[in-house]
Amino acid sequence: MRVHLRPTMLSDLDYVVSVEQDGSNLPFITPWERTQHEGAIRFPDSRHFIVEVGDGAERAGFVILQGCRNPNRSVELKRIVLGPKGQGIGRACLRQLKKLAFTQLQAHRFWLDVKGLNVRAQELYRDEGFVEEGRLRESVKVLGADGYDSLIVMSMLDREYQARVALGEEGA
Repeated sequence: MRVHLRPTMLSDLDYVVSVEQDGSNLPFITPWERTQHEGAIRFPDSRHFIVEVGDGAERAGFVILQGCRNPNRSVELKRIVLGPKGQGIGRACLRQLKKLAFTQLQAHRFWLDVKGLNVRAQELYRDEGFVEEGRLRESVKVLGADGYDSLIVMSMLDREYQARVALGEEGA
């Protein structure tokens, strides 16, 4: 799957908000308001990208990185939201993000949190070399319900990424 990340433009924000509000994505994220996305586009410590697929560069979602100028070199995958599911776009996108974090941004640690209900994403992150660091128990309200969900903190260190590259586990 050919995946390309391009910087999000203000003209993309209607699309970004619509993907975020899609019923298949809402249970797994805490949606932002448009102004928060505008801030992430403009703030030098963040990177906001549109995920494009195929030769026609069709939009398939978006991603946000934070901590890009973190003095501790700890970069956060703040958000990955995709429209199409089950086509390998998430894996291809995640591999590009790891490469970006560890090579261009010189991250020592690339981390994320994922909702406990999002088992599919957890499996992808583990399969892609992320290690569970801990859980923030019942830290987010479940949308449209009375209950709470936990956040699972996962990360990968630069040496772990380099070992995966050396073993050919990061693909082309």
